[in-house]
Amino acid sequence: MKTIEIIGYKRANLGKQEAKQLRREANAPCVLYGGEAQIHFHTPMALLRDLVYTPNAHFVLLTIEGADYKCIMQDIQFHPVSEMILHVDFLQMFEDKPVKMKIPTQVVGKAPGVAKGGSLVTKLRNLSVLALPKEMPEQIEIDVAALDLGQMTRVRDIKTGNFTILASTSIPVASVEIPRALRSAAGKEGEPEVTAEAKKK
Repeated sequence: MKTIEIIGYKRANLGKQEAKQLRREANAPCVLYGGEAQIHFHTPMALLRDLVYTPNAHFVLLTIEGADYKCIMQDIQFHPVSEMILHVDFLQMFEDKPVKMKIPTQVVGKAPGVAKGGSLVTKLRNLSVLALPKEMPEQIEIDVAALDLGQMTRVRDIKTGNFTILASTSIPVASVEIPRALRSAAGKEGEPEVTAEAKKK
């Protein structure tokens, strides 16, 4: 798992006015949970870009006034109109404690159904995973090499290592769907031939 480094600065005041002022100065108010005490801090929004605006999952090395904390982004709030970052929650990690993260899925293999004209559809772009930090995968591989037309891969079909997928085992994650044109062609091929005598009747 790749790590992104972020620098934070402790907040002197925790009021709404100070939070608004921080945002006007392009800083994001943040909180670090999970340790001995909560730490309220702020960080330049520019430093969050590679962490927030990406489909990938990352660990975070957070440095607040000389102290380092290994953590993950737990939650983020955006303004409903401007989409400005309003607040970010971080969770401190410890090597002996499992954490929950959303991990992106990655399709691997060539589905036979696609070669026959089907469309490969990814149902879930990410899955919630519970694991120790050292066992957390960067991505979850979805093997579609055995999928024919109309078939799908479910959560229970995914090969997992030392991590747990926090989703129902029956949820589909990828499928080979049959296009309408292909369905129509198959339907016509299956129709019985109508003879001239039958048409007269």
